[in-house]
Amino acid sequence: MTLLRDHDLARAFDHASGTYDRLTGLNPGYRADLLRSARRLKLPGDGAGLHLLDLGCGTGASTRALLRAAPRARITAVDASAGMLRRALAKPWPDGVRFLHLSAEELHTAGEGPFDAVFAAYLFRNVSDPDGVLGTVRALLRPGGRLAVHEYSLTGSPAHRALWTAVCQGVIIPAGTITGDRALYRHLWHSVLDFDTASAFTGRLTRAGFTGARALPLAGWQTGITHTFVAAAGEPGR
Repeated sequence: MTLLRDHDLARAFDHASGTYDRLTGLNPGYRADLLRSARRLKLPGDGAGLHLLDLGCGTGASTRALLRAAPRARITAVDASAGMLRRALAKPWPDGVRFLHLSAEELHTAGEGPFDAVFAAYLFRNVSDPDGVLGTVRALLRPGGRLAVHEYSLTGSPAHRALWTAVCQGVIIPAGTITGDRALYRHLWHSVLDFDTASAFTGRLTRAGFTGARALPLAGWQTGITHTFVAAAGEPGR
């Protein structure tokens, strides 16, 4: 299967935006795991005085998790899908949260930042150039700024690949077919199988100039399938 990319993927998310929250709500622990990953940024003082970036915010579930982890922070949330952003904007938010219609690749020319921390959930397997986006993220972070990536990234175990395929074929794709979004959820299935393993993505972070990169597991059925990756931005030129 050819994976959806760029504008085709954004259009698919636009179409799915109306049912996206309901479908993700079927995933046990979906929002709790996002909060766990956001808290792994270990932001001090409830985020007071910090400017945070939610990169690939979707309908705002990751933004809500980041806000709960750092309720006193200022948050900029961006996404390439106008439909997903409309869903996010329809929800109540405090004054310190704003949303922008931007792709990850466009951020470096948008005049945003610097940021004290970046949270990216379910983003990197969907971008055409993950190394380029990591370079943009590093440039947007203050030296020593923190990064948490919440992502479907398998361990490489055949058992975890088989479990992911079973969940997709038995639950995710049939549910997406009912809503008319079969192509998007088939993309989800294959994008996870084709993406970096957890160890490979940790290495990618290190090669991009991040320090202390680690892959942390999540509990429940997603153990070995979804990880939080934490790292820090190194000094420029290092």
